[in-house]
Amino acid sequence: MSSFPSTASQVLVVGSVALDSVETPFGKAEDVLGGSGTYFSSSASHFAPVQLVGVVGDDYPVHLLQPLADRGVDLAGLEKVSGSSFRWRGRYRHDLNSAETLETHLGVFSNFRPNIPAQFRKAPFVFLANIDPRLQLQVLEQVEKPRLVACDTMNFWIESRRPELIELLGHVDLITLNDGEARQLTEHTNLVQAARWILDKGPKHVLIKKGEHGAFMFTRESVFFAPAYPLESVFDPTGAGDSFAGGFIGSLAASGDLSDASMRRAVVVGSAMGSFAVEKFSNRRLLDVTRAEIDARVQEFRRLVAFDEVLTA
Repeated sequence: MSSFPSTASQVLVVGSVALDSVETPFGKAEDVLGGSGTYFSSSASHFAPVQLVGVVGDDYPVHLLQPLADRGVDLAGLEKVSGSSFRWRGRYRHDLNSAETLETHLGVFSNFRPNIPAQFRKAPFVFLANIDPRLQLQVLEQVEKPRLVACDTMNFWIESRRPELIELLGHVDLITLNDGEARQLTEHTNLVQAARWILDKGPKHVLIKKGEHGAFMFTRESVFFAPAYPLESVFDPTGAGDSFAGGFIGSLAASGDLSDASMRRAVVVGSAMGSFAVEKFSNRRLLDVTRAEIDARVQEFRRLVAFDEVLTA
C-alpha cells in the first residue's frame, strides 16, 4: 500500500478499462491491460489515492488489477457486467507517434453509463478520460464541487460530438489533447491561436501534447513548454498521453497547490510519467517504477532545459 503525503487529495478518474493487443517494431503483446482509466490510475497512484470508475465484461482478468489496488486505487467504481470487455488491437510502425488501429471491439463499453459511487462524489480532483462528451457531462452532474476538473478527448468525439464537447469546455478547468486534435477542434493551424480559441470556451489551462516533441501548457497569461525525455528505445507508446495526465493530476493532488509554479512542475512530472510508460508494453513499467526513479527523472528534465539566465551576445 502506498503512503501518500498528508496533503494528498483523492483523484477520481472515469475512463476505459480495456485489453490491448499491440505490435511494435520491438515485439508484440496480446491481451494486456489497457484503457485510459487503467493507464491514468497506474501513473497517478504514485502520488495520490485514485478512485477508478469504468466497466469490464465477465471475461476481464480483474485479478491483474490487484497491483493497482495494492497501490491505493479504489476499484469500487469498476462495474463487471455480462458480456465482452473492450478490446483494442493496434500496430506501430517505425513512426511511433501514431498507431494503426487494426481492430476495436467496444463490448460492454458501448453501453457504459458512469455511475459514480457516493463515496467518490466529493473527490477534489476529477479527470474525465477519453470517453463520449455526453458521458463526461453526466459525470459532472454527479460530483460535488471538485477543486479541479480536467478532461481528455480524441478526433472521433471532435467529429461526431462537437456541440457536446464545446459545451463540456465550459465546465472544465483544463483540457489535454494532442496537436492534431487541437487543430481539428479549433480549425486553427497555429497552436497558439488554437489554444486561445479553447481558452475562450472556458478552460483556464490547455495542455497540448506533441508526442516525442514535448508538451505545451497555455493560460491566458503564459505559455510553458516541457520537452519530451530523450529515450534510446520506445517499446509501446500506447497510453503515454493518459500516463502523462496521471502524473500531471497526481502531482497536483499530492501537493494541493494549484499555483502557476505547481502547474508547471506538474507538466514536467507528467512528461516523466509518460516517458516511463513507453519503456515496456502495457502498464508494466508504471507498475514497477519507484518513486526514487521518478524523482531522478524529474531532476533530469530540469537539467535538460537549464541555462544561464544572463546570456551573452
